[in-house]
Amino acid sequence: MGKAAKIRGFAFSLLLLATADHACAATNFQKPLPNTPFATTFGKTLPPFGYVEFCGRGEDECKFDNGKIETIARTTQNWDQILQVNRYVNTKIRPVTDMELYGVPDYWTYPIDAGDCEDYVLLKKRFLQGLGFSPDVLLITVVLDENKEGHAVLTIPTPMGDYVLDNRRMEILRWDQAGYTFLKRQSQIQANQWVSLQSTPNITTSQMPVSAGNK
Repeated sequence: MGKAAKIRGFAFSLLLLATADHACAATNFQKPLPNTPFATTFGKTLPPFGYVEFCGRGEDECKFDNGKIETIARTTQNWDQILQVNRYVNTKIRPVTDMELYGVPDYWTYPIDAGDCEDYVLLKKRFLQGLGFSPDVLLITVVLDENKEGHAVLTIPTPMGDYVLDNRRMEILRWDQAGYTFLKRQSQIQANQWVSLQSTPNITTSQMPVSAGNK
């Protein structure tokens, strides 16, 4: 069996487990406490299966390592660029589920004119890296939304707190003001390492499709 086939098989197994366990386990996760500017990480966890498959296709996004635990200075120039990229991608890409586009629950890729939440995140990260931002301050993040469904956003750590770029709004909010339950995000050290944002994560549920039926 080839590497790509093994990755797809692993991803599908995780999807089956996640579907069965999601309804009962998602209620155990905790939302950020109010007035908590910075997210606390609780060690390594598994990456989303869609990201594993995406990396199996040899995408450059998955290759950074030896990053630094750092923040990005919130200068006028930096923030203007971040705001512009967030607005541009949110306006340019039409929200469509992976099931509608590709016939599968979760497929990560760079969108051209349509995509779902993680596709927005990947494109924003690509554009910001093109503007000179380091990938270790552009962190793909998995959350539960208000309906307890998987959703992806881009987290940017700053000295003033962790801020979230979201395809559902133009405003960039601090993570504790976004209204989501944060599950995990990329490590700042290495692209294919992920860290938990929950003190007692449920591995099965954290592998749910990021956006099955969700944009």
